[in-house]
Order: sequence, then structure tokens, then C-alpha cells
Amino acid sequence: MNQIRMPHWLITIVATMGGGGLFVATFLDSSVLTLPFIADALVIDLSIQRPARMPYYCAMAALGSLAGCIWIYLLAKKGGEAYFHRHRGAHKVKGLVQKNAFLSVFIPGILPPPFPFKVFVIAEGVFQVPLKTFVFALLLGRALRYFVEGILAVKYGDAVLLYLIAHKIGFAVSIVAILVALYAVSRLLFRESPDVG
Repeated sequence: MNQIRMPHWLITIVATMGGGGLFVATFLDSSVLTLPFIADALVIDLSIQRPARMPYYCAMAALGSLAGCIWIYLLAKKGGEAYFHRHRGAHKVKGLVQKNAFLSVFIPGILPPPFPFKVFVIAEGVFQVPLKTFVFALLLGRALRYFVEGILAVKYGDAVLLYLIAHKIGFAVSIVAILVALYAVSRLLFRESPDVG
């Protein structure tokens, strides 16, 4: 974790509480603070230290992030439209959310910084995406991200975090390309066949 500056108070919380501290860190990162790569660094570091507990750490990180995002989602649902419209690109995000509510939070949930994330969470609340859809997409995205990081950390150690930081944009583009390809294939395979007269 030497590659990332981490607030001392956060190190103390995680050292004292373990998985509970990870829940607090990801809750804060997904709601009131922005802590780029810190949650990832914590998941990776704890998974390296105690490989047998890796699934627990990944689950706590995903649940903490979900809790923080639900809080933001509910605030946005009650009155976040003014805040949302102050940001550039609001109309593009609105269109994306309205066309595909699931993917518009699932994909940002997987991607590492610098990909914008909170703007999509706010948009889901502002544009009244059903809470079930929001929770399922976000939990799936975050769990996938943290479990992949945890598995790689157990296998490759600290090199995983160094790689993520060094290749964050290439990594993000690769994931988006894979997801777009999977989406296109699923549309081709599962589109309705024309009625036979």
C-alpha cells in the first residue's frame, strides 16, 4: 500500500476493525468522500495478508460501497436534480440511464478511477430508477470488481495494485470493450425471432 497515500485515521479504523473497517472505508468512498484506489488498495492488502478471508473482505467492500451508494441514491431521489444538472454531460448521462438503467450503474461500478462513478449513482436516483434494479446492478458490479481484485491479490500479491494504477485507463477501456461485446452477442442470441406465418 506504499503506492497510495492513505489517511492515518482510515488506516487505524481498518487495522482495528478489519472487514468492518473496510465496510466503513467503502461506505465513505461511495458517499461523502472520494478516495480513489484506496478501497482497492485495502481489499488487495487485506487479501494478501489473510488469503483465507479474502471472500469476506471483498463482500464487506461491496456491501459498504452499496450502502454508501444507496444513501446518495435516496438523497438524489428526493432532490438531486439541481445538483445533477450543474455537471457537464448531464444530458448524456440522463439518456444512458433512461435507456438502460442496469448497465448505467453496473459498468461504472466495475471500473476503477478515473472513470466517473457518483454522477451515475445520482442520475439513477434523480431519474427514479427502481431501487431493486439499482441495488442488483450496483452490488453485482462492485462484487465483481472487488472479487477479481481479491483473487488476483492472493495469486500475484502487491503487483496487482501497481498494475491497476499504472494501467487504469487501458484496464477501464478493456472492461468496457468486453462488456459491449458481451452485450452485442447477447442481443444477437436472444433477440426475438420473427413470427412464422
